Amino acid sequence: MLLSWRSLPPRVAVGRCASTIQASVQRFVPASSSIDSSALEQLQAFVSQASRLFVISGAGLSTESGIPDYRSEGVGLYARTNRRPMQYSEFVRSAKSRQRYWARNYVGWPQFSSHQPNSAHLALRDWEEKGKLHWLVTQNVDALHLKAGQQRLTELHGSTHRVVCLDCGQLTPRAELQKRFAALNPGWEASACAVAPDGDVFLEDEQVLNFRVPACDACGGVLKPEVTFFGDVVNRTTVHFVHNKLAESDAVLVAGSSLQVFSGYRFLLAASERKLPIAILNIGPTRADHLTDIRVSARCGEVLPAIQLS
Repeated sequence: MLLSWRSLPPRVAVGRCASTIQASVQRFVPASSSIDSSALEQLQAFVSQASRLFVISGAGLSTESGIPDYRSEGVGLYARTNRRPMQYSEFVRSAKSRQRYWARNYVGWPQFSSHQPNSAHLALRDWEEKGKLHWLVTQNVDALHLKAGQQRLTELHGSTHRVVCLDCGQLTPRAELQKRFAALNPGWEASACAVAPDGDVFLEDEQVLNFRVPACDACGGVLKPEVTFFGDVVNRTTVHFVHNKLAESDAVLVAGSSLQVFSGYRFLLAASERKLPIAILNIGPTRADHLTDIRVSARCGEVLPAIQLS
């Protein structure tokens, strides 16, 4: 059961979204050419012909909101640093690793949670409201689709805006945990200059030695972000639910994902088996390029708002 998205900031009005990305976030968006008229016409026809569109979104949709991704050439986290995200096995077996993770997450949370939807998120929300979009599956954990007002939505890898107890399963808002961190660590301070796609930041080990991590207030168990860590698997019930939504759909659009992670790629394989038309909008190659009918390399924030719905 998901927490209510009403605990998140209200959705952004379309009129408040700039038509171009700000210079401060451009460093996270890979270089790309503007979409040419022919490619836009093909994608326009693809969307127009669909009546129950299934969309898979990825990190490339949120880079224009100032959230870096992992794999983009030249600007992704893997290209810029030698840091790697926390592995699930490391988190569950090591209290020291959890202390390090939560200390860094505590520092990064105010900035990470302040990010707002961009024009691509808002366009997809509008597609839903106008009956074009049947279901949206996002691989992102940033809650920007919820902030935009998307309702026909599955957060495949969970959300950093929720915290789960690994012992009793209780879900709580991440914002509430921030208050508990502050109360347990008065006077503790650390700063960081970079925030990762999951809200993590980079701190030296000695900076986190005295950081205290609260336990679940219901059972005293271990708290973890309600996200699928690297090395973990997506809940089977969630996967089955998404497959059912795919079966109800008549076309698939990938927006801002290289599909390198199998948890998302599996749905492209299933769509191909069902002989559903597939279009991919992403800067750079994807794992499913051989399965697609239409392949467009351009910014989601430029292309999706340009698609007209009849």
